[in-house]
Amino acid sequence: MSSILIKEVQLVNEGTIKPCDIFIKNGRIEKIAATINQSADKEIAGNGNFCMPGIIDDQVHFREPGLTHKSDLYTEPRAAVAGGVTSFMEMPNTRPAALTQELLADKYEIARKKSLANYSFFMGASNDNIEEVLKTDEREVCGVKIFMGSSTGNMLVDNRTTLDNLFSKVPLLIATHCEDEATIRGNMEVYREKYGEAVPIKYHPLIRNVEGCYKSSSLAIELAKKHNTRLHILHISTKEELALFSNDIPLAEKRITSEVCVHHLHFDSRQYDTLQTQIKCNPAVKESKHKRALFKALLDDRLDIIATDHAPHTWEEKQGTYFKAPSGVPLIQHTLPVMLKFYHKGKISLERIVEKMCHAPAICFQVAERGFAREGYWADLAIVDVNKKWKVTKKNIHYKCGWSPFENKFFRGKILSTIVSGHLAYQDGVFFEEKKGERLLFER
Repeated sequence: MSSILIKEVQLVNEGTIKPCDIFIKNGRIEKIAATINQSADKEIAGNGNFCMPGIIDDQVHFREPGLTHKSDLYTEPRAAVAGGVTSFMEMPNTRPAALTQELLADKYEIARKKSLANYSFFMGASNDNIEEVLKTDEREVCGVKIFMGSSTGNMLVDNRTTLDNLFSKVPLLIATHCEDEATIRGNMEVYREKYGEAVPIKYHPLIRNVEGCYKSSSLAIELAKKHNTRLHILHISTKEELALFSNDIPLAEKRITSEVCVHHLHFDSRQYDTLQTQIKCNPAVKESKHKRALFKALLDDRLDIIATDHAPHTWEEKQGTYFKAPSGVPLIQHTLPVMLKFYHKGKISLERIVEKMCHAPAICFQVAERGFAREGYWADLAIVDVNKKWKVTKKNIHYKCGWSPFENKFFRGKILSTIVSGHLAYQDGVFFEEKKGERLLFER
């Protein structure tokens, strides 16, 4: 494996920013120092730009196997790397769903051959597969995913007895999608009766409402406290749910953690008028008061991690009526640029962005030797020009679906280079794919 010398960057890491050089050898960071005069196979001129650990996105839907007309484990990791995301954790609701160890292993094998980014996959929980769930190797798998709402078929688990069984017996981290299905279905029928199939998209946050989110999140936390389960609740979207989380102990000691997604920080219900189903997602984007409260909770550590819930669908699929247009937004390439918008507005520091997108996921999931720029750790790094302005166009969107809710919008802050496990995977718009990403391991 080739060596890389990065010259003259400002390293954003562990709460500090310092000028330095970085030497990478055999996939790992060998040295970080003020000046390094050492020959390398490749030298990257940092030119005083910021360098940060690669982002770890703990919630994505890359659709392979079974839904590869939307995205796959080749296209979406490339988009991730173009956005400074070096590692991802992917959800089990593919076709077939990852509900057996064999099907889970199949996904790892596909990623090994195709993914430019580092990867891990959640084991899926259903109503009747606990024996398979309990076979999961906690050293090699990020966690178990339970859909406590907003899924279909056997992956919807909202029976109290089944949930008690899972929460009491599963030893590794359980990640939950929390929306109360009975509440949502009742709301759907009210609006269907009034509007038929043509429900205006603006009612999406009233159908998938605050009550549904809070009721389900409360249940998950009740079960976790009862059984001392390691619980991670995904994509918190309401002001009301924030009271369920604490900030009085360090993240590494928390048994119950939380995530907020960039679209719930950035968008609010006013954008339904212009973006329509482009921002239809579950949980729904809601009123602006919620995103303001979410941002405050992110800064005071009630919310622990920033992620994307990257969930692409084709443009044609998204043009359907309310009940036919699927929920989900492609986001992984643009997650850091969105957060840099908040940085330029003075709402969050670079150090805190790195904490919430790089360090916190590594701590929360106990990812081995990643998430920090440390000597001896894997070299997952992104070099960013925080002042470079650029426009999102179809030509520079790398998602297989080919669209983004940010199309024709300008960002200030561009990823220049991304290094994945010591390999220069992306630089100045060009991908280098001779080496693939590595499987994430966990120190548990």
